[in-house]
Amino acid sequence: MKKELKLMKGNEAMAEAAIRAGADAYFGYPITPQSEVLEYLTNFAYQKTGMVILQAESEIAAINMIYGAAGAGKKVMTSSSSPGISLMQEGISYIACAELPCLLVNVVRGGPGLGTIQPSQGDYYQSVKGGGHGDYKMIVLAPSTVQEMVDYVKLGFDLAFKWRNPVMMLTDGALGQMMEKVELFEQLPRETVNGIEKWATIGKTKDRERNVITSLHIQPDKMEEINLHLQAKYKKIEEEEIRFEEFAMEDAEYMITAFGLVARICQKAAMLAREKGFKVGVFRPQTLFPFPYKQIDSYTKQIKGILDVEMNAGQMVEDIRLAVNGKVPVEFHGRMGGVVPSPEEILEKIEEKFVGVPA
Repeated sequence: MKKELKLMKGNEAMAEAAIRAGADAYFGYPITPQSEVLEYLTNFAYQKTGMVILQAESEIAAINMIYGAAGAGKKVMTSSSSPGISLMQEGISYIACAELPCLLVNVVRGGPGLGTIQPSQGDYYQSVKGGGHGDYKMIVLAPSTVQEMVDYVKLGFDLAFKWRNPVMMLTDGALGQMMEKVELFEQLPRETVNGIEKWATIGKTKDRERNVITSLHIQPDKMEEINLHLQAKYKKIEEEEIRFEEFAMEDAEYMITAFGLVARICQKAAMLAREKGFKVGVFRPQTLFPFPYKQIDSYTKQIKGILDVEMNAGQMVEDIRLAVNGKVPVEFHGRMGGVVPSPEEILEKIEEKFVGVPA
């Protein structure tokens, strides 16, 4: 398949990107608002590339299938939404300790509990701080457009294999359901990683001994050695893989911070603010881990304050405050339960918090 320009729904575009990225398999379980991923792959993946698609009996089964297939050196992914990702946490911890590459997608819905199928960003803590047990980290990518949902599938696989680490794409129900024009990249061969990784469990051959992959290490000295190795790897990831986007920050006196879909809304709010004479810019982390602490801190000599906007009760805002370390005031505005903030209400919060105009 050649490069192609199409109008596609976010979930379906992401599924098509997985096919074109040369994925070997997808294991998952349907849950709104991301069920279209499994449906699209079921309809098209095998006939296009021979990619294996399996609806598992549960999210717990799906993540353990990912564990097994990734251990065999395969390029594999799953997707789910918030309650389903919660069920996968134990398996994700196993995968992180075993240093296996895979792509995990969370199309976030409002919670807690079963909540609503409407969009949310309430899974930031779970994704960035490690929702399962132990001191592990995932690389976390936060797209803000359907095009980025496509691009981050390919990027996610690349980073997963580069670092032998699970990668999470943290998106939301609105991005999953909206339709936008996307440019699909050319089809990549599935043979890129099949069975050639030196760590893969492909059995003993004349050229190599069999590998054993596990996250169980009874001796504390061995477990500490593995933990130290993982922490050193995470530090390298922090040095090499930070990604972010800036909007109108050159002369900004006030900064809005946001990730994902909300960052797009904040760009419109910044434009409205500038029409009223307020120099406002937007800083968007594209990687939530590694987080751009230093890049945010670099603006503290320029700006007078930060408004962090999220679709949750305040999660990334803690990392913003760590980044600036009290050098400038950081205010927060959040909507919950699947409510998406408007540019106008964000502008009102800027005026209320920093300019002295009553909301």
